[in-house]
Amino acid sequence: MFFNSLNFAIFLPIAFLIYWSIGNKSKTSQNFILILASYYFYSCWDYRFLFLLIFSTLLDYLSAIQIENSKTQIQRKVWLWICVSINIGFLGIFKYYNFFIASFTDLLNSAGLHTNPLLLKVILPVGISFYTFHGLSYIIDIYYGRIKSEKNFIDYSLFVSFFPLLVAGPIERATHLLPQLKIKREFNFEKAKEGIYQIVWGLVKKVVIADTCANYANEIFNHSNSMNSLSLILGAVYFAFQIYGDFSGYSDIALGTSKLFGIDLLKNFNYPYFSRDIAEFWRRWHISLTTWFRDYLYIPLGGSKGSKWLKIRNTFVIFLVSGFWHGANWTFIAWGLINALYFLPLLLLNRNRNNIDEFTLGFNFASFKILVNILITFAITCFAWIFFRAKTIHDAVSYIKRMFTDLHFSQQYLTIERYSAELILMLLVFVVIEWNNRTKIEPISGKYSWIKLGLCMAVIVALGVFSDYKEFIYFQF
Repeated sequence: MFFNSLNFAIFLPIAFLIYWSIGNKSKTSQNFILILASYYFYSCWDYRFLFLLIFSTLLDYLSAIQIENSKTQIQRKVWLWICVSINIGFLGIFKYYNFFIASFTDLLNSAGLHTNPLLLKVILPVGISFYTFHGLSYIIDIYYGRIKSEKNFIDYSLFVSFFPLLVAGPIERATHLLPQLKIKREFNFEKAKEGIYQIVWGLVKKVVIADTCANYANEIFNHSNSMNSLSLILGAVYFAFQIYGDFSGYSDIALGTSKLFGIDLLKNFNYPYFSRDIAEFWRRWHISLTTWFRDYLYIPLGGSKGSKWLKIRNTFVIFLVSGFWHGANWTFIAWGLINALYFLPLLLLNRNRNNIDEFTLGFNFASFKILVNILITFAITCFAWIFFRAKTIHDAVSYIKRMFTDLHFSQQYLTIERYSAELILMLLVFVVIEWNNRTKIEPISGKYSWIKLGLCMAVIVALGVFSDYKEFIYFQF
């Protein structure tokens, strides 16, 4: 069930009405209704994987209690590693087994040893990377005594399976979400209105920006051998806007949907394409995952403390793991490696925390310098996205090679029966709107909010009807 589907448009108001009518008697009834709604939502993908979600929930719930009740440190570690190993094991089997086997087979074949590997014919359970990380953060926090284990199984089950965040995040923390699930929520009209505004703006990002860009980006990437330099550059830019509109749009819909039920989720995007360097970009992009790796991998490894070599090692570890988290393909690892190389000079020169303040632009040299830095950061980000989008390393290298060697900068007519001029104009309008929205809580709120809401709905319907691309990119992760 996609957020941009008719099924979800029917499911959401029904869940909303049941929740605030029947479920308004107590916190337990509210949570129970949300669990049933979440399990139904997940079952719409493939009901068989619902059992995997329930098993993972039970495993983490019981392991946390055992860790907390253990008499010795050894017992605590045993329960921690049992839980972590099983969680990572499931993730490894479904997501990475075939990748490792195929890579090892290719290595043997290159050495003249031909084998017939046993590959698993299984599909990737949707959202497994996200709900696994929900549980792991909870278990690790219990182990280090940051929080107490949750004894109420209904409350904990909802923490893991809450449907707005279940399949593509944000990756929530128990310290943030569980306290909200421990109390009865009261209906707040203003909060619900904010939620609707955020849902609509998320749909604009997804349907209007991401899906339109997807049509162009797919055409260019799939026929890159016949594209000139200008088209290839535009293809990388279109994909950059596609993945931003797609994923930040999903996050907006998730946060807005959650507000309808009186629950606040973590902010996942903070206008990343207005970043002045790559360090700031990673503080603004997929914030819940970036902070997860920071807190549970980077800092335990030593973070930015210690020798320069330790800093370099930790930087490469976190970016390579982040790339591998996104998918079992060498292209994602290459994407992580490129971002590590981008980040490294800032770290070694102690400039990775330079741009943490908010800023404005004016007619002066300082503003011109900021604008140049934003454009450079966006350009190198687009370059890295080529590896993220390409099917193989060879495809990415060929794409980049042709981009720098064809040197024709004429506008090409695509087989989707369009030039690119109208899309470029639409993206420029979108950038201006995003820039104006940076200081707002909700993009549609404020003066003339109902007019803006109506315009957004009109453009969603107008462009959504003709969109050929419906899925969310991050559902595959």
